Amino acid sequence: MPRSRSDSRVVRQLRHGQITIPKDFRAALGLEPDDLLRVTLGEGKLEVAPVKAMAKGSDWAKRLHDLFAPMRESLQEYSEAEINAAIDEAVQESRAHRRRSG
Repeated sequence: MPRSRSDSRVVRQLRHGQITIPKDFRAALGLEPDDLLRVTLGEGKLEVAPVKAMAKGSDWAKRLHDLFAPMRESLQEYSEAEINAAIDEAVQESRAHRRRSG
Protein backbone atom coordinates (compact mmCIF):
# COMPACT_ATOMS: atom_id res chain seq x y z
CA MET A 1 0.00 0.00 0.00
CA PRO A 2 1.52 3.38 -0.95
CA ARG A 3 2.22 5.80 1.86
CA SER A 4 0.55 9.17 1.96
CA ARG A 5 2.02 12.35 3.39
CA SER A 6 -0.24 11.98 6.44
CA ASP A 7 1.51 8.82 7.64
CA SER A 8 5.07 10.13 7.39
CA ARG A 9 6.69 13.02 9.27
CA VAL A 10 10.13 14.48 9.71
CA VAL A 11 10.99 15.09 13.36
CA ARG A 12 14.15 16.46 14.97
CA GLN A 13 16.13 14.26 17.30
CA LEU A 14 16.59 16.04 20.63
CA ARG A 15 19.29 15.69 23.24
CA HIS A 16 20.04 12.06 24.14
CA GLY A 17 18.18 10.84 21.04
CA GLN A 18 14.69 11.78 22.20
CA ILE A 19 12.00 12.32 19.59
CA THR A 20 8.41 13.51 19.78
CA ILE A 21 5.69 11.38 18.25
CA PRO A 22 3.23 13.70 16.48
CA LYS A 23 -0.06 14.16 18.33
CA ASP A 24 -2.22 12.79 15.51
CA PHE A 25 -0.05 9.65 15.35
CA ARG A 26 -0.46 9.12 19.12
CA ALA A 27 -4.21 9.62 18.78
CA ALA A 28 -4.46 7.22 15.83
CA LEU A 29 -2.67 4.54 17.86
CA GLY A 30 -4.59 5.28 21.06
CA LEU A 31 -1.36 5.98 22.95
CA GLU A 32 -1.59 7.28 26.50
CA PRO A 33 1.24 9.18 28.26
CA ASP A 34 2.57 6.15 30.21
CA ASP A 35 2.19 3.54 27.44
CA LEU A 36 5.25 1.52 26.52
CA LEU A 37 6.69 1.43 23.02
CA ARG A 38 8.97 -1.13 21.39
CA VAL A 39 11.78 0.40 19.29
CA THR A 40 13.38 -1.96 16.78
CA LEU A 41 16.41 -1.29 14.59
CA GLY A 42 16.26 -3.03 11.25
CA GLU A 43 17.85 -2.48 7.84
CA GLY A 44 18.67 1.19 8.27
CA LYS A 45 15.43 2.25 9.93
CA LEU A 46 13.74 2.42 13.31
CA GLU A 47 10.35 0.86 13.87
CA VAL A 48 8.27 2.05 16.81
CA ALA A 49 5.23 0.06 17.92
CA PRO A 50 2.98 0.13 20.99
CA VAL A 51 3.48 -2.70 23.48
CA LYS A 52 0.17 -4.34 24.14
CA ALA A 53 -0.61 -4.83 27.81
CA MET A 54 -1.85 -8.20 28.99
CA ALA A 55 -5.57 -8.43 29.54
CA LYS A 56 -6.83 -8.75 33.09
CA GLY A 57 -7.18 -12.34 34.10
CA SER A 58 -4.44 -13.48 31.73
CA ASP A 59 -1.90 -15.99 32.94
CA TRP A 60 1.05 -13.57 32.69
CA ALA A 61 2.02 -13.98 36.35
CA LYS A 62 2.18 -17.77 36.04
CA ARG A 63 4.19 -17.53 32.81
CA LEU A 64 6.60 -15.09 34.47
CA HIS A 65 6.90 -17.37 37.51
CA ASP A 66 7.61 -20.36 35.24
CA LEU A 67 10.11 -18.37 33.18
CA PHE A 68 12.23 -17.67 36.26
CA ALA A 69 11.88 -21.17 37.76
CA PRO A 70 15.38 -22.29 36.63
CA MET A 71 16.92 -19.14 38.14
CA ARG A 72 15.11 -19.66 41.44
CA GLU A 73 16.28 -23.26 41.54
CA SER A 74 19.92 -22.32 40.89
CA LEU A 75 19.87 -19.78 43.74
CA GLN A 76 18.46 -22.05 46.48
CA GLU A 77 21.81 -22.19 48.29
CA TYR A 78 21.70 -18.41 48.88
CA SER A 79 19.65 -16.61 51.50
CA GLU A 80 17.12 -13.95 50.55
CA ALA A 81 19.38 -11.34 52.14
CA GLU A 82 22.35 -12.45 50.00
CA ILE A 83 20.25 -12.31 46.83
CA ASN A 84 18.87 -8.87 47.73
CA ALA A 85 22.40 -7.59 48.42
CA ALA A 86 23.59 -8.85 45.02
CA ILE A 87 20.62 -7.18 43.30
CA ASP A 88 21.29 -3.90 45.13
CA GLU A 89 24.96 -4.02 44.10
CA ALA A 90 24.04 -4.67 40.45
CA VAL A 91 21.56 -1.77 40.46
CA GLN A 92 24.17 0.59 41.94
CA GLU A 93 26.75 -0.49 39.34
CA SER A 94 24.24 0.01 36.53
CA ARG A 95 23.32 3.49 37.77
CA ALA A 96 26.98 4.46 38.12
CA HIS A 97 27.68 3.24 34.59
CA ARG A 98 24.70 5.20 33.25
CA ARG A 99 25.92 8.38 34.98
CA ARG A 100 29.41 7.93 33.49
CA SER A 101 27.97 7.24 30.00
CA GLY A 102 25.15 9.77 30.02
